[in-house]
Amino acid sequence: MSRIPTDYALGSQPWFARRWAWLLLTVSAIALELAALGFQYGMGLDPCVMCIYERVAVFGLVLAGTLGFLRPSSAMLRWTGYLAWAISAAWGLQLALRHVGIQIDRTAALSCSFAAEFPTWARLDEWLPAVFLPTGYCDDIQWEWLSLTMAQWMVVVFALYLLTLAVVLLAELRTPH
Repeated sequence: MSRIPTDYALGSQPWFARRWAWLLLTVSAIALELAALGFQYGMGLDPCVMCIYERVAVFGLVLAGTLGFLRPSSAMLRWTGYLAWAISAAWGLQLALRHVGIQIDRTAALSCSFAAEFPTWARLDEWLPAVFLPTGYCDDIQWEWLSLTMAQWMVVVFALYLLTLAVVLLAELRTPH
């Protein structure tokens, strides 16, 4: 009879230290990336610089989920995943809020560059232009659903990621180890 690894045994570990919880984070972020590519290539919507930066923040969430998934029973990997999750979601929320501001206030007070400004050690727009090359304008509203723009939906998404992180961290800190 084969033994079930403790990561998968019911009741062996708290839910935040199980692979499925981290897999959910990873899969949800990958789904967002695929949706972004669907909007870009399927619907012909041009991503702006802020869209591309928000895309990078979502990739940070993929990384965070992957780190936690590798070995959720390891406190070091789990807390590194939490840190990557917090940084990515907070940065993404900041970007999305700025993006909404640009779309609302179309004056020169808030604007964005047409070209991505990645650091020289991470030229994502040159390495993978199909995913990271901006081709649109930040103040251009190309899509709405339930009267929210794409940028406004990203505010909701990143806020939900932060709220979920807060719940997870509260559970982690309240659980005796």
